Amino acid sequence: MAAILGKKLGMTQVFQEDGTVVPVTVIEAGPCKVTAVRESERDGYRAVQLAFGEVKQGKLSKGEEGHLKKAGAPPMRHLVEFRDEDLGRGEDEPIKIGDDVTVSGFEAGEKVKVAGISIGKGFQGGIKRHNFSRGPVSHGSHNVRAPGSIGASAFPARVFKGMRMPGQMGNKRVTQKGLEVATVDAERNLLLIKGSVPGSRNSIVEVRTDGGSL
Repeated sequence: MAAILGKKLGMTQVFQEDGTVVPVTVIEAGPCKVTAVRESERDGYRAVQLAFGEVKQGKLSKGEEGHLKKAGAPPMRHLVEFRDEDLGRGEDEPIKIGDDVTVSGFEAGEKVKVAGISIGKGFQGGIKRHNFSRGPVSHGSHNVRAPGSIGASAFPARVFKGMRMPGQMGNKRVTQKGLEVATVDAERNLLLIKGSVPGSRNSIVEVRTDGGSL
């Protein structure tokens, strides 16, 4: 399983050899530094921690800078652990602290899944947030965009938790599965993925080969 951290730059389109136009999302992925390796015997699970997003000295706490310094990495803003039993480069060359992870671990046509924080849309009603249908608009109806009944009467005399109602929309972690890598530009550390991925422009996303445990 290949995994990497990156920054969503935006969307564009590319032309295939047959002239077909394909919309793609451009992700500046890596290079990421391996800053920790979790083992089942010692930590209770297997994972690899990657660092991404170099920042100036002094922007992080001393503990964070010390942790990165042990791995030979400069101050980096984002640390994410990727769990998977098969994460690595095989038994002959296991991944270790200090290694660099780049987009060369991905191939064009490979299926991936991308996780990120979705774009926040603020407080929205049930129609926009949950795709509810509106009420009648004729004969003086006042139930055009109202949510309608939300519970029973005398029993249980309360509203159940989890009821789909108006509230904050977006700004949640979302994982988009079944995406396909269109192009890998190793020289510029770019991944071009078909279609859209979660997150706003310049947000941090996690890219994994599809089929992993997370």
